Amino acid sequence: MIRLCISCLFVVLTWADEPLRIATFRTDATPPIGSALCDGAVAPAAKIVDPLSARGLVLLGAGKPIVLVAVDWVGIGNEGLDAWRRAMADSASTSVDRVRVHTLHQHDAPGYDLSAERLLALRGLAGRMFDPDFARQTIDRAAIAVREAMRKPEPVTHLGLGRAKVEQVASNRRVLGPDGKVKYVRYSACRIAEARAAPEGVVDPYVRLISFWNGERAVASLTFYATHPQSYYGDGGVSADFVGMARAIREKDLPAPAHIHFNGASGNVAAGKYNDGSVEMRPVLAQRLAAGMEGAWRAAARVPIRARDLDWKTLEVTLPLSDRLSDKNAWQKVLDDAGAPLRARLGAARNLAWIERLAEGRKIDLASLRLGSAYVVDMPGELFVEYQLAAQDMRPNDFVAMAAYGDYGPGYIGTKIAYSQGGYEPTASRTAPEVEQVLMDALRKLLK
Repeated sequence: MIRLCISCLFVVLTWADEPLRIATFRTDATPPIGSALCDGAVAPAAKIVDPLSARGLVLLGAGKPIVLVAVDWVGIGNEGLDAWRRAMADSASTSVDRVRVHTLHQHDAPGYDLSAERLLALRGLAGRMFDPDFARQTIDRAAIAVREAMRKPEPVTHLGLGRAKVEQVASNRRVLGPDGKVKYVRYSACRIAEARAAPEGVVDPYVRLISFWNGERAVASLTFYATHPQSYYGDGGVSADFVGMARAIREKDLPAPAHIHFNGASGNVAAGKYNDGSVEMRPVLAQRLAAGMEGAWRAAARVPIRARDLDWKTLEVTLPLSDRLSDKNAWQKVLDDAGAPLRARLGAARNLAWIERLAEGRKIDLASLRLGSAYVVDMPGELFVEYQLAAQDMRPNDFVAMAAYGDYGPGYIGTKIAYSQGGYEPTASRTAPEVEQVLMDALRKLLK
């Protein structure tokens, strides 16, 4: 017994002193011409403006591997997210709860929800929301990329933590009138002079950056910024849009071989104040975001890191169902109505997928990754920016970044007051106002 205890202690001490290692990967995620984009809500793919990617990293050395993935798709939800996470977990020889898959939410890009696709296929609408074969092939390619990356992980000796303001990109979409109700929804592109003249509103102006270093050599860079990533969309031109363009600009200049960008909590944040939707504005917005990324890189202070400085925490929650989804039969009728517009039937399938998920008691799991004094919080849906700001306030002396657009099943997730203020987002949300209490309590536990 004494020998066993000494042996166990040796294993623990060895693990505690182990260096952190990282493996980065990247694969193509560009859909074929003719495939549905934005969950079938816009014109199908007619041309490839620029390719899409799925990229990420595996953290090794602190228990089972941790996998973080960012995909240039509009959203991945429900059983679709389950499929991504299982494949990544199998490739990395880890458990599903240690895998996080996020999207950047570009609209000229595919979505992926196998739960909704199953309902549609039963009604002769298979492949109308996304191309299932292409999606499965992308997952398989990403899984292969993970396995290959794990054959050559690199030690990480230091982290770089920095942030910088991004000028004239993000603005709050919800412009309130004197009565406290939404007067204008300032979408990704806006040509209403009064709405564009209104103040930015509640945003998080900072892009945050975590860089990984092996001695004096940069290995990878993660950035986080909260905004809808659209400059213009809907004409069938597949694109990673201005966030992808900004990422590409930085990739040319960065000494790090891997640059992985995550979209923050931006359900109510877009570029509408500064974007008229013209073709010329896409590179302008990209340059502004790239300038912020560069500023965060230059501002980053490097600190030593070991595997023992890493912590991974998960938490399961149930999100309350929106009242507008309380009548399941009404949505069933829309889905079954062969004469209804296709877009309405696709939306009904997504709503029913969420209704059935909650009825089955299947929860959403959230996560928090701690790297020394830095925290990265994984959150679902089109989360309002107030949740991101609240997370930072919970640890005011630490570096806190948020990656939203994890599980896309719930759609928009507003604050309690937002549901009574009107505007577009509450009409598209699948959650009720009580969601704020659920997620704020969860954030406090994840960041404790």
